[in-house]
Amino acid sequence: MSSLRLALAQINQTVGDLTANTDRILRYIDSAVSQGADIIAFPELAITGYPPEDLLFKSEFLDEAEKCLDTIKSHTSEILAVVGTPTQSDNQLFNSAAVIFQKKLVARYNKIFLPNYGVFDEQRYFQQGNECTVIAHAGIDLGVCICEDIWYDPGACNIYGSSGAQLVININGSPFHQGKGAERAEMLHERSVKNQIAIAYCNLVGGQDELVFDGQSCVYNQSGELIARSPQFQEDLLITDIDIDVIKLSQSQTVQTEENLNIAHAKYYRTNEKRKVQSQELTSTIHATLDPTSEVYEALVLGTRDYVNKVGFKGAVIGLSGGIDSALTTSIAVDALGHDKVSTIFMPSKFTSEQSEADAIKLSENLKVRMHSIPISPIYDAYLATLSEILQGYPQDVTEENIQARIRGNLLMALSNKFGSIVLTTGNKSEMATGYSTLYGDLAGGFAVIKDVPKLLVWDLCRHINSSKSKEIIPISIINRPPTAELRPNQKDEDSLPPYEILDAILEAYVENHAPISSLDSININDELLKHTLRLVDRSEYKRRQAPPGVKISPRAFGRDWRLPIVNRFAPYQK
Repeated sequence: MSSLRLALAQINQTVGDLTANTDRILRYIDSAVSQGADIIAFPELAITGYPPEDLLFKSEFLDEAEKCLDTIKSHTSEILAVVGTPTQSDNQLFNSAAVIFQKKLVARYNKIFLPNYGVFDEQRYFQQGNECTVIAHAGIDLGVCICEDIWYDPGACNIYGSSGAQLVININGSPFHQGKGAERAEMLHERSVKNQIAIAYCNLVGGQDELVFDGQSCVYNQSGELIARSPQFQEDLLITDIDIDVIKLSQSQTVQTEENLNIAHAKYYRTNEKRKVQSQELTSTIHATLDPTSEVYEALVLGTRDYVNKVGFKGAVIGLSGGIDSALTTSIAVDALGHDKVSTIFMPSKFTSEQSEADAIKLSENLKVRMHSIPISPIYDAYLATLSEILQGYPQDVTEENIQARIRGNLLMALSNKFGSIVLTTGNKSEMATGYSTLYGDLAGGFAVIKDVPKLLVWDLCRHINSSKSKEIIPISIINRPPTAELRPNQKDEDSLPPYEILDAILEAYVENHAPISSLDSININDELLKHTLRLVDRSEYKRRQAPPGVKISPRAFGRDWRLPIVNRFAPYQK
């Protein structure tokens, strides 16, 4: 077998920490060399971290990235490396893949298709490339492209297929959302089969602000068969052997057609390097993918871990209510940071039930976290006394409820300041959507772990935790109790909101799918309650703009994906 050994470095970089990022790249190069690899690829913008956003406007940042590339060049002699980095040229900036061999820059490929939708706004920073790049190295013709380039058909793969390349390396900063892995797999299968070309997909892993990158770097052969795949949500050096002769034979039996593209033909580069003779044949690894609930949970854990650690907090503090949202948040935090770095604060009022206290204690014991209890009734009474003259004659309403939430937020932030721990808020997506939260109260904090998790999925994740641990972590009483904020006597969430089964269906259609109002008629809810719910969604944008960031797990999360004007009088549901 005439094979080439390929390494894909699925690494967790930190935006802006260019020195540490470069050191990690060098370590993975050394590891790949020690295992006989001919080629190693790193993710999109691996030197800077992804996405660097407006750091790209800083000349010092770009200069430092170029210096780091020089460091990598001086270290790269025995292997060909494909490294993502920004490139300045003629007062233009490109999202590039640098191809390095024998301490020299062999070629640069500039990303052609710049995504400008959802969480992406690359056209704000980069100019579009217009030329494909083929490198003849170690007996193989290798094409290079970056992330979005491979999603277009016709696109770069068509150019490389018609040019006779045997392998395409696609480097990525592709964030996770539910179902993304299956979408990628289908696309990569189609591209490899159509163009009779092997495809190596190298993806980033780790958390960056609200984004989580799941990895799943993989290699498909020219027949569309998966031959190697990295695990999800962890660093990995994926190494596999590619049979070049089989690819060439397959291509000789296939008529290649190049489709009309606004892309120049491929530019060729040559290294004159001969292929290494491997001492032993390599058995490639295909890691299994996680089930849908497990991958969401792991995304939440990784996103929380990287946010807290990369920002530099010593730990996390969580307001524990005895309810299901704070229980889930605490479990995620413990799995992300360790039980010794998580503190829970139980802050009962006169409306807090004995069951809530018992559940909070039991959860803390199960997770081995220390729970502090700070009753807020004396503080609440002091607030009411202070405001009594001004509020005299006004009945109690949501004002008094929000005072309790704000007292709790104030206490949590005080502990955060004192001990250097980040406050993790506990609101879910259903609450964020409808504004069922209190500004400067339960919205007060540094990171909103489950802000993109609908309420029904909250229950599923709690059941998943108990199932995966093979014991009761989340007390069953928490899972089975009707949700309540306990800010007034006998309060239930459904006093203010539709049942969550109905609410989450509305939100999936209206928020995630941008479905027209007319299409919501099929949801089993009376017209007035539907209109009320949609008004809540639209009117709560001002709250969401002030909420902390949180892990994105859905195709459309509040934040970068959702940009509703705060001042907005468009309301088709009122017609």
